[in-house]
Amino acid sequence: MLIYCVEDDNGICNMMVYTLNASGFEAKGFPDGEAFRAAAEKRMPDLVILDIMLPGEDGLSILAKLRAQPATASLPVIMATAKGTEYDKVVGLDAGADDYLAKPFGMMEMVSRVRAVLRRTAPQNPGNVRTVGELEMNCAEHTVRVGGERAALTLKEYELLKLLMENPGQVFSRDRILSVIWESDYVGETRTVDVHIATLRTKLRQCGDYIETVRGVGYRFMKNDGKGSRA
Repeated sequence: MLIYCVEDDNGICNMMVYTLNASGFEAKGFPDGEAFRAAAEKRMPDLVILDIMLPGEDGLSILAKLRAQPATASLPVIMATAKGTEYDKVVGLDAGADDYLAKPFGMMEMVSRVRAVLRRTAPQNPGNVRTVGELEMNCAEHTVRVGGERAALTLKEYELLKLLMENPGQVFSRDRILSVIWESDYVGETRTVDVHIATLRTKLRQCGDYIETVRGVGYRFMKNDGKGSRA
């Protein structure tokens, strides 16, 4: 697995690359977005650790561009926040990051989070295709199609849709979704869930209504395939 570390502090970057290489990964470091993009054009990584505070273009801008391109829309990204505040974490996650690291972070914590994100990225049910109306999820290919056209989902959006599709009719509270998708160590605002649901519905186009809002509780995936409501 190839990991790219985008970090302008040379000492921190070298330590990250060294630890990842020692942990069985192939890792490379880059001081800014320009160097990272040049490398990604030649060889796409399996995961990116992206610092928010960078010289020139900041990490959030780089993340936005990654998510806007079909080829990198689902690329796992862990944001490194300059501060350990809840605001920084929420901003990164709402922007499409798959996880975060609050500085100063330990190298073993970094490796653990990298492994956790990569585990979630790997297909869990090879050959299993779920189809509801015009919506198709292929777990082997880790893809989602709407009306035959591929929907460019982030890892979190994919996991959120998978959770709901695997449990049709079951209502999930926002807190439960945070716990399952962002794992139990994430403490943040439930609006993060609402933001991801809204974005997911938009990307699912005509199938967005398959995800129903249960007022005062949370969300569920409809049991049938034609009369959902976002209400």
